[in-house]
Amino acid sequence: MTLHTEPASADEARFARVFGNLHAIVRYAAYRGSRDPEGIAAEVMTLAWRKLPELPADDPRPWLYVTARNLVMAERRRTRRQVTLEPDHAERHVTAVADTGDPAVTAALLDLNPVDREVLLLVAWDDLTPSEAASVLGISAVAFRVRLHRARRRFGRALEAHTNGNDHAHPVGLESA
Repeated sequence: MTLHTEPASADEARFARVFGNLHAIVRYAAYRGSRDPEGIAAEVMTLAWRKLPELPADDPRPWLYVTARNLVMAERRRTRRQVTLEPDHAERHVTAVADTGDPAVTAALLDLNPVDREVLLLVAWDDLTPSEAASVLGISAVAFRVRLHRARRRFGRALEAHTNGNDHAHPVGLESA
């Protein structure tokens, strides 16, 4: 018995390429402290399917990350309204967001303000170019590069403080350019 399958439509083929970013979006939502990163990623993909003609054809990742970021922020607002935070919840949330497996690197990331941390994570963990990351944050590429330069410098100082000046290799993507 021969199965006859029709070729996927152009939209389905395009969405298949978009869907290839699912795990990156789950990781993005998890690192940003989402209580349901899989749910956030599923909603991002649902919105991507509905708005497929609006997605950039060359690289949809910035659009996907902006959407995920907005959904994570909306989740945080809902959570704040629904639940009274226990005293150490906020600290656990930030630690989960910045847990690198290296105590000195994690401590250095936790020392940074949330804007610096987000700038570094977009480039180092989410593997976005500065132009793509700027689009995620809604700022110009030049402004992003300035923020990235400053964040890397602050990160380097924080890392040095946590390693007591010992030679500690900078994690890939977090080092100065």
